Amino acid sequence: MSNRLVRSTSPYLQQHADNPVDWYPWGEEAFAAARERDVPVFLSVGYSACHWCHVMAHESFEDPATAETMNAAFVCVKVDREERPDVDAIYMSATQAMTGQGGWPMSVVLTPTGEPFFAGTYYPPEPRHGMPSFRQVLDAVSEAWRDRRTEVESVGADLVRHLRATTQVAADDGSGADDDFAALGEHAVRSLVSTFDERHAGFGGAPKFPPSMLCEFLLRRAGRTGDREALRMAEATLEAMARGGIYDQLGGGFARYSVDDRWDVPHFEKMLYDNALLLSCYLHWGRLTGSTLADRVARETADFLLRELATVEGGFASALDADSDGQEGAYYVWTPAELRDVLGDELGTTMADVFQVSVRGNAERGTSTLRLPSDAADIAAHRDAVRRLLQARALRPRPGRDDKVVAAWNGLAITALAEGGVLLEDERYLSAAVEAARLLVDVHLGADDRLRRVSRDGVAGEPDGVLEDYACVAEGFLTLFAATGDAQWFDHAERLVAQVRDRFGDGEAAFYDTAADAEQLVARPRDPTDNATPSGQATVASVLATMSGLTGEASSREGAEALVRGVGRIARQAPRFAGKALSVVEALADGPRQVAVVGRTGSPARGELVAAAFRLTHPGVVIAQGDGERAAVPLLEARPLVNGEAAAYVCHDFVCDLPVTDPAHLAASAPSDASDHPDSSDTARGALP
Repeated sequence: MSNRLVRSTSPYLQQHADNPVDWYPWGEEAFAAARERDVPVFLSVGYSACHWCHVMAHESFEDPATAETMNAAFVCVKVDREERPDVDAIYMSATQAMTGQGGWPMSVVLTPTGEPFFAGTYYPPEPRHGMPSFRQVLDAVSEAWRDRRTEVESVGADLVRHLRATTQVAADDGSGADDDFAALGEHAVRSLVSTFDERHAGFGGAPKFPPSMLCEFLLRRAGRTGDREALRMAEATLEAMARGGIYDQLGGGFARYSVDDRWDVPHFEKMLYDNALLLSCYLHWGRLTGSTLADRVARETADFLLRELATVEGGFASALDADSDGQEGAYYVWTPAELRDVLGDELGTTMADVFQVSVRGNAERGTSTLRLPSDAADIAAHRDAVRRLLQARALRPRPGRDDKVVAAWNGLAITALAEGGVLLEDERYLSAAVEAARLLVDVHLGADDRLRRVSRDGVAGEPDGVLEDYACVAEGFLTLFAATGDAQWFDHAERLVAQVRDRFGDGEAAFYDTAADAEQLVARPRDPTDNATPSGQATVASVLATMSGLTGEASSREGAEALVRGVGRIARQAPRFAGKALSVVEALADGPRQVAVVGRTGSPARGELVAAAFRLTHPGVVIAQGDGERAAVPLLEARPLVNGEAAAYVCHDFVCDLPVTDPAHLAASAPSDASDHPDSSDTARGALP
């Protein structure tokens, strides 16, 4: 019989709906049952694309004897970390505090009031490699609850005090930070050089995760200052990932991370957030340097999003599983014989060399990931081989798809695809961004302007959005406003920012990750660092910086500056976890730099000027477009057409140069840093009144 999870909208929870474990979803019903039975809560947190979550489920949660022990001694709660990032954040902090490490599946035991007193991750069904079996862990914890209750409750209370103190420390971590934004970026680059992998690129050793936010910062730094070290590290990392097995050389898109330091063998799950963030990075690399590799990877990644993750309702699904047919990576790996079977002996042998597929293999069971250390000499043959291999691969059992729509990650996708539509001159990408934005407005955004975090099959789930949802969606809407000129996207972004200010603020200059009226957990989470996705606080800073460029509101720029100062110490001491904030630092140091484009709606001339504005490499340049009559934002006010023609006004802090009508002149007319213009009067700058 199915358990309570069968009614869940989460694909991950539904994967456990037929377990013999009497699972509860997170909620008061579970904790009330624990209090009534006087037993602890066993909390299991994971996500649908998690390989080791599947392993533990098959080994333990599907085992009737193990389930009997769990049901007798605990109230068992299953949480999708992607649906409830607040619950995951609090108990992951507890797990790391107790064990020194974290990961998923996460296994935490709580008192009936939610205080954690035991934590770990994966446990095998039998003792292995010095690890106790899962049954041994359950028995020991149950015994401690029964025989040493006072000690257990004391541990839980102490840990909760620690968690609450940590959120306060995080908020104050940047007190006294250097106000010199330029110096902060320079220091971060020097620090990153010390951890840069000179042989294989990236930062640190295995496992290696795509450093999306760091690469964005390094590209912005190079664009603003010409910093060669910043550009070198970004280019080397982006190229190494694009040529490694972490990148799908046939179908585009990146896997979650590489288990080695060479980017060769990935953990094969593909996440929406990784691919949206990396799409932005490759677009910006191509824009800055003209790299053909960057252009190709950006197109292929955008095509992957549209082909593999687009939902019927217009949004984007969360992830593709690492496993297919019960084996991790089976969908993606090849042997030389399989290549010859599809391509014939001659071309198959050639492509085995091109993609580094060997008899020995570099993955499990003598298979190989596809890598492309250099472009194939015969591009036509390469393209034909890729087409045929894709067709053959499509006949294999496909990885499962988690088709819930997460607001924050769709916001990232909207940002990337809107830019991609303009920079790659492909209307499909921009149309997809608009469709995703419409879904968020129609399904996720209530009449009260509150944003629901998830939906599935066009139906919104219960959890309210967290800070990253509001911030990432607002940023996506602002990018869509720049790309389309449709004022509704600015209006929606403005309302989301109002929600952030009203409901997430700490009364000073920073924000919590959950709203003041959200469910009260044992601690209120607040993490200013980047993890798999950009920190909510840094993304709010980015949104406020853009809003200030569109509206001229000093409070928005001051808010952005205060937020990045608040993580200044993290940015100096651990820049690998502050890439988004450092990107905002570069934008603030350069701006507000603005381009206002006016022209008749739908006119090719206006579109060409907008495209030229998007190709500017200045970090954080703010773009608005309109018809020259109705000004959706103050940046567009008093910006008329020039002799009836479309025109672009290039401005710095609302002081604008004379308008240009030729896209070729737009880049040349972009003003340099304000420090290069000691006389900022309208007359000296040639600005119109």
